[in-house]
Amino acid sequence: MNEKVSIPKEEKKTILIVEDDETSFLLLEALLASGNYELLYATNGKQAIQLLKKNPETDLILMDLKMPVMDGYEASQKIREFNKNIPIIAQTAYALSGDNQKAIEAGCDDYITKPIKKDDLLAKIKVLLK
Repeated sequence: MNEKVSIPKEEKKTILIVEDDETSFLLLEALLASGNYELLYATNGKQAIQLLKKNPETDLILMDLKMPVMDGYEASQKIREFNKNIPIIAQTAYALSGDNQKAIEAGCDDYITKPIKKDDLLAKIKVLLK
């Protein structure tokens, strides 16, 4: 007897993009379009914290570091107070010496500089979602 074996589709992952620049968000949305991702969008750190609390099933955060209201460093620190496990990738256009270390110290797991290269971003996401 020939049985059909159904292969489960890869589970959809939820990514919270925290980015004050809409063009940068649209670029990230395009870079992630080939993956099986649901995207949430916040324009500052304060909004990101609220969204994460409403969506605790979120799998990963792409956190811009320079934003109004609350920057990515402070938002990452506050997120770590209630969620120690969610992977956070810091992203910034201002790649100054020491920013990488400052982002890690704030609670980020990894760091990527703009302009973001699709292969680099997807590789970092893949590693952190395992």
